[in-house]
Amino acid sequence: MEAVASEAFHWPVRVYYSDTDAGGVVYHANYLNFFEHARTEWLRSLGFEQDRLMAEDLVFAVRQMTIDFVRPARFNQQLDVVTRLVKLGAVSLVFEQQLMDEVGEVYCQAQVKIGSLSADTFTPKKIPQSIKQELARAG
Repeated sequence: MEAVASEAFHWPVRVYYSDTDAGGVVYHANYLNFFEHARTEWLRSLGFEQDRLMAEDLVFAVRQMTIDFVRPARFNQQLDVVTRLVKLGAVSLVFEQQLMDEVGEVYCQAQVKIGSLSADTFTPKKIPQSIKQELARAG
């Protein structure tokens, strides 16, 4: 797996009431949704729609995630998910993601390993060279 010095992709997030728990802070599992949405929008910004990739027998799935809940995000906060591709392999990608406020305070951060799979069999599948080149170019 080769290291990639990726340019940061920013995706704005507003914390809605439905994102919070009884304590008034973001429910821990919802941080994963924020990160997933940002990775999806990063792919979309590069011209890759996941339904089109699926039609070409390719899906990306989370294989492993290490997450650090640094401080609680609260209802109605405007935050930013910062996403960087840091490694690109034959059948996997590794992202580093942070949820930050406007002054750069980190609320949550994660390292996410994504596997490339056949949409039909859900077995590992090499990332097609044309897609891999575009992902590397974005880095």
